[in-house]
Amino acid sequence: MNIIGGIFGIIFGYVLIRYRERIGGMLGDPAWAASIGGIYNVLIIVGIFIFLWSLTTMTGTSDFLFSPIINLFGGNTPPAPSDF
Repeated sequence: MNIIGGIFGIIFGYVLIRYRERIGGMLGDPAWAASIGGIYNVLIIVGIFIFLWSLTTMTGTSDFLFSPIINLFGGNTPPAPSDF
C-alpha cells in the first residue's frame, strides 16, 4: 500500500507544480502567502514536499530521515509504565 500511495503522492506533487498557475488562480492570493513569495511559490514548496515525502515513504526511509524532527517534538519517548 505504501508503493501505491507513494505513486499517487508523486503524481499529486507533480500536478501541483505543473499546474500551479491554474490552481493558484482558483485559490486566489491570500495575504499570508505574500511573505513567502505568493501563492505560486507556496504551491511549488508544497508540491516538492509532497513529492519528497512520497518518495521516502515508498523507499521506507521516512523513519530515518524524519527522526530528528520526531525526536525534537518527543515522538520517540518510551511510554510510561502503567500502575496496574
